[in-house]
Formats: sequence, C-alpha cells, structure tokens
Amino acid sequence: MRVLMFGWEFPPYISGGLGTACLGLTKGLAGLGTDIVFVLPKLESGESGGHLTLLGANRVRARVGISEILALRERVKVLEVLSPLRPYLTEREYRSILEHDEFITAKDILGEVENVFAGGYGSNLMAEIVRYSVVAAHLAASERFDVIHAHDWMTAPAGIEAKRVSGKPLVVHAHALEFDRSGDHVNQQVYDIERAGFEAADRIIAVSHYTMDTIVKRYSIDPAKITVVHNAVSKERRFGQMRLQKPLKEKIVLFLGRITFQKGPDYFVEAAARVLKKNPDVRFVMAGTGDMFPRMVERMAQLRMAHRFHFLGFVRGADVERIYAMSDLYVMPSVSEPFGITPLEAMVYNVPAIVSRQSGVAEILDHAVKVDFWDVDRLAFEILDILGNEARASELAVKGVETLKKIKWEIAAEHVLNVYMELAGGAR
Repeated sequence: MRVLMFGWEFPPYISGGLGTACLGLTKGLAGLGTDIVFVLPKLESGESGGHLTLLGANRVRARVGISEILALRERVKVLEVLSPLRPYLTEREYRSILEHDEFITAKDILGEVENVFAGGYGSNLMAEIVRYSVVAAHLAASERFDVIHAHDWMTAPAGIEAKRVSGKPLVVHAHALEFDRSGDHVNQQVYDIERAGFEAADRIIAVSHYTMDTIVKRYSIDPAKITVVHNAVSKERRFGQMRLQKPLKEKIVLFLGRITFQKGPDYFVEAAARVLKKNPDVRFVMAGTGDMFPRMVERMAQLRMAHRFHFLGFVRGADVERIYAMSDLYVMPSVSEPFGITPLEAMVYNVPAIVSRQSGVAEILDHAVKVDFWDVDRLAFEILDILGNEARASELAVKGVETLKKIKWEIAAEHVLNVYMELAGGAR
C-alpha cells in the first residue's frame, strides 16, 4: 500500500499537535509496511534538524535521523513545496510573511515546475492555499500511490486536486474544525473549504466521536462516511524515571497550548485566582502563544497574581518535556477540543490531569478528572483537592499510566490502514 499524504506540518517542522499526530501515525503505518509520500509546505529555508530524507520541490537534501525513527526513512519520503502556509495561520500573519519574503522568486517557489505555473505566492491566504493545491497536484501526477490522505482544511483542496488528476480515493482527516477554532463565529471561507473536502472525500477520519458529531450536525455529512480513530501519544521519556529537580518549592499547575479562544486560557486564569485565595503556595504556569496572550497577561495583572503566575511563551522539544516533568497537575480547559494530546503527554510523566468535558480525549480517559470548561468554580475546587490530597493525586497518576498502556499509535495506524484497504482493496 502506498499513500500520498498532505499535511501542513511534519518533523522537524512542528508547531502543534497536528505534527505530533502525523509523526505518530506515519510511524505506525510504516511499521505495518505502508509506504508514504508526505507533501509538506516548506516553512523556513534555514531550519535545521530532522529525521528523514526530504525531497524538496526545488532541491534534494539529506537530513540526519534520530535513532528511534530511522526506520521511517525506508517507508516515508517528504516532498517539500515552498509555501508560507503554517498551522493556524491568519490573513494578517500571511501578509506579514509575504513582506519578509518579498524577494523570493517564482523559481525559488516552484523550482522544476516554474514553466508550468506562473507567478509567486498567492495574493492572500486563500489564494495561497489554491496555489499550494495546484503545485501539490502537479507533484501527485508524478508519484505512484493507491490512496490520498489530506490532514485538515488547508490541505483539503490539495487532496481534492490530487483525486481529480489521479482518480484515486481520498481520505480527509479531521483533526480540528472551524467551529472548534472560532465557535459559532466561523470564517465562512474556511467552513466552505472544510465542507468541500468532506463532500469530496471517499472517507472521513475523525479524531473523536465529539468531532464526528460536529461534522454530521454542522456540515450535513452522512455518518456512515465517517470513521473515528482516536489519537495516541509517544511513551518515550527523555528524562528517565526520575523527576527533574524543581526550581520552586510550591506545587506547579500547568497549562500548555495555544493561547486562543479554543483552548480556554481565560478559564485557567480565573480558576488560578480562586485557588490562590485559598492556597497561596501554588504556582501557575502558562506555556504557549496566541492572540489572547496580551489579554491573559493583563487579566493576570488585574488579579494581582504576578508573583504566582508565569508565562513561558512558546516552548518546544526537550523544554516541553522538562515542564511536564516538573509539574504536579496538568489542566486542559478547552472550550472545544477535537482530541487533545497534551493530557496524555502529561500522564507519560505521571502528572494527573484535569480535562474539559468538551474534548475528544475525554472519551478515552475513564479515570481523569473532567469538568465543563465554563465551570471555573468546579475547576478551582478540583485543583485544590488534587494538590492537597497526595493519595488522590497518586491514584490519578497510576490510573493515567494504566490508560496509556491501551493507547498506541500502532492501534490507530491499524484502523487507518483498514480504511485504506476498504477504499483501494488489494494487499497491504
């Protein structure tokens, strides 16, 4: 089985959960003997690191691998289309990128295919998505594959174009929806692209039943067309079984994610204020960036929590693992979370978690503490109770480890491969 896969991030280019999910899924698929061609927008010409041989749209260059995933080099190759597309990109951010890259030429962008397509980057974000899909379809015409797999809305048009030129079946993987990102105030253009992708798909993979229900209700899609495949998490612990030396004597409560409406950072801040009124010996840490960051800093200052509330900004790699290892409790108060890998990552480090009931990951966490995102009083109560009750905290950590034993990327990959087989038939 050979798959043409479109995604907007993949190691070493990761800025969120989608890249982590793509890595875990492709590792699982590769272990089952699936060959994958991964078409990726190139983000930064100067970025380094990585673990694969990247076949660029305009050049070929080798990447040195990290030992635990060297096997991917035999099953996965990445076709790199030079494009400023990034996860969660807004129109304003797209224009800013164009201003910094104003001297890039059509040859830089299109490489070998410059005589086929004219011009540079798209004039706006939507035009760039169309341009990316046209270039990606050109790459698809030169590759051999059995199934097309597109991740989320930005690459749905590329998947549709690849299906048009090849006639191969299309799988659209829904990791997050516009209703998750924006609530009821959706961007109509994004919604239209999502719906077109779902309608064109031969099968939709949703990361949770929560997401599946939204697709059925909001996009009028037949539920028989949708398969739910939960995400998983890597069980690797870079820092071994011993916790790192904590820099602070107080208990640490962690929020890690984009500081945006979807993730509910404002509920975390409000709960922190309630907790500190009853127990001042707690530190709250918010790691991440996003459009709500300035508001959260301002609100924290209004609540006079500067001595107990810390903003870390965007963190990556080993720093993320260090933060998990030093934390005593993880909180994910998302307003709408299709899945949510971060609580699982925290559990890898024996950190108990509180998760929003409005999340996909809640479907597979039988023993985690679950609260409604809007119930700040309940969230504060649970934080205080877990931090003040060592026996309860320990029990939650142990049950979290037991849950992780049942959550594997190999299992998710098996489900996805079964979808491929149903659509394409034939041997693996």
